[in-house]
Amino acid sequence: MKNFLNTLFVLTPESYLALDGENVVIQGPDGELARFPLHRLENILCFSYKGASPALLGACAQKEVGFCFLTPGGHFLARVCGETRGNVLLRQKQYAVCQDAVQSCSIARCMIAAKLLNSRWVLERATRDHALRMDVARVKAASAALGTAAKAAACAEEAEVLRGIEGEAASRYFGVLDELILQDKTAFFLRTRNRRPPLDNMNAALSFAYSLLGHDCASALEAVGLDPYVGVLHGDRPGRTSLALDLMEELRPCYADRFVLSCVNTRVLRAEHFTKTESGAVWLNQEGRKLFLDAYQRKKRELITHPFLGEKLAWGLVPYVQSLLLARTLRGDLDAYPPFLWK
Repeated sequence: MKNFLNTLFVLTPESYLALDGENVVIQGPDGELARFPLHRLENILCFSYKGASPALLGACAQKEVGFCFLTPGGHFLARVCGETRGNVLLRQKQYAVCQDAVQSCSIARCMIAAKLLNSRWVLERATRDHALRMDVARVKAASAALGTAAKAAACAEEAEVLRGIEGEAASRYFGVLDELILQDKTAFFLRTRNRRPPLDNMNAALSFAYSLLGHDCASALEAVGLDPYVGVLHGDRPGRTSLALDLMEELRPCYADRFVLSCVNTRVLRAEHFTKTESGAVWLNQEGRKLFLDAYQRKKRELITHPFLGEKLAWGLVPYVQSLLLARTLRGDLDAYPPFLWK
């Protein structure tokens, strides 16, 4: 299993990253800002347009340190990959399964059913813990609909049917997620899910969390020898890590959505941490990103018991464990893919 080490987040917009010996050096307009030993890093996420030196990118690829470029607002730009060292037989099996409508749907329906069940449990847990602060009947109705949708998804035999079930259920879920926002409702609300660009503070925070989770999933898939660009449900598209998008579906509600809700409800994020552009797009500003990423790193270190393995591990290792389970399923070591079912 891959060790859970550290992620370096570079937020200062004028930063340039270079390699000095075995150290990552962050350079600003007035000289060196900081340096970190490369061997202690698992990922580097750069939110600067300045870029990085070829020497550093080559060292990251050689040492299997993930390097991802994002815009200052958190939109994914590119990811640096080294020579593919994964098992060629595993990737051949992956491509064959993804081209087979029946086999790919059998994995995709496990992922989507788990996503809907995890979404339902997010709602159920909220009604249990904060019943006096929300419209319980409305949230319970959405929860029941998600339960019904999960059963339908588990039986779906075609990808288009599965997408339809997931889309309708997601609409019900996001339709009541606003009830779970318990602080500063004038600044934080969720009327509908919007993106590209997000148009309010809550959608901006969710989009940022999904970008981070997507990078984690793509890195995890690469680490176990799978191709993150060829998915079982999301269609192939140049530059899109389709399998990473598939894998993160089951983790969105329990990993990303609950984290964002926690940041808002505990006032880690406040209205002054967001910026609205002339076009109407809303993004986390530099101070907001710092607070968000600090909390995200702490979240990744929290211990949970994995529902399938029954072992304790950090939240940050969940994408790697699920990638390993997916690889074992493709190899035929498991009869069916065991998705992450959170409680």
